[in-house]
Amino acid sequence: MILHCVFVRFKGALQPADKQALYEAVAALKNVTPGILDVKYGPNVSPEGLNGGFLDGFIVTFESPEARDAYLAHPEHITVGERIVASADGGLSGLMVFDLSV
Repeated sequence: MILHCVFVRFKGALQPADKQALYEAVAALKNVTPGILDVKYGPNVSPEGLNGGFLDGFIVTFESPEARDAYLAHPEHITVGERIVASADGGLSGLMVFDLSV
């Protein structure tokens, strides 16, 4: 399995409803991309203060690296990804992606 972890520094002006719409768009990819087992999303709730300004994020669980790779190339993922980048503070620099094999 692959845990595809994406952490985001959203623009300050982004409304909570807009964040929710982005999260729901990510979750909806489960319906069009084979191999997604689960999608979780939400704000950082760690009390440690070590988030580096990444206050929000989501994790997509894939059954295999191949499923993750197909997701990355899927046109609907690309569209959602562009929306997330446009909503992130600093564009791509407002994102951190970390994939973990479990």
